[in-house]
Amino acid sequence: MNNIFNDIDQHQKRINAMRPLPKELVTQIRAYYKVGLTYSSNALEGNSLTETETKVILEDGITIGGKPLKDHYEALGHAEAYDFLYTLAKAKSVGEGDIKNLHKLFYKRIDEKNAGVYRKVRALITGSKYPLPTPDQIPALMKGLMPKIKKWRKDKHPVEVAALAHKEFVFIHPFVDGNGRVARFLTNLLLVQEGYNIVIIPPVIRRDYIASLEKAHTDDKDFITLIARAVLETQMDYLRLLK
Repeated sequence: MNNIFNDIDQHQKRINAMRPLPKELVTQIRAYYKVGLTYSSNALEGNSLTETETKVILEDGITIGGKPLKDHYEALGHAEAYDFLYTLAKAKSVGEGDIKNLHKLFYKRIDEKNAGVYRKVRALITGSKYPLPTPDQIPALMKGLMPKIKKWRKDKHPVEVAALAHKEFVFIHPFVDGNGRVARFLTNLLLVQEGYNIVIIPPVIRRDYIASLEKAHTDDKDFITLIARAVLETQMDYLRLLK
């Protein structure tokens, strides 16, 4: 695993050497990844919009005929949460309020009552043999996640921190829906705060993503590696854009 972290560090050095970028280019890159992350993160959860359709909804405000209204709401909410993520980028910490706000922005059009609110009902993950925490356990688990993240940031590579936070958040599953989206926001927030670019987990590796998360209950090496490879791929994509 150290080898891939070394590769990531080398690519990050190349990216950092190109900074600062012109403001216009930064704006274009953020818009590019807004569409890419919104499409991919929603597609991982079964959203039917293509990347082109997602771009049209976000940039042109056009409704796509024949596609569910919920899919449109997910795209619009995800894009709002993405913008909010960048307002948190300058900080070096993440709080429960930040996570609740990310969920609220993503979910408010779908279910305003439960947007940004920890679930009050039991839940399960289809296909998983591991039970999720009960509603009464969630507040303490979420409160406990924050100091864990803070400690990991002192001891571990930023990409490993982002993967561990993602894993732990998914295992808590604090919201009625949208937990995968928020987990990927949390991963990206931690990375952006450390100077990395947005990381995209492509829908084509959905099976490996889910399988490695399930395995991570007992051994998280494969999941950390999957996230690290996604970071590396996104870095290479970023460098191609800058060329």
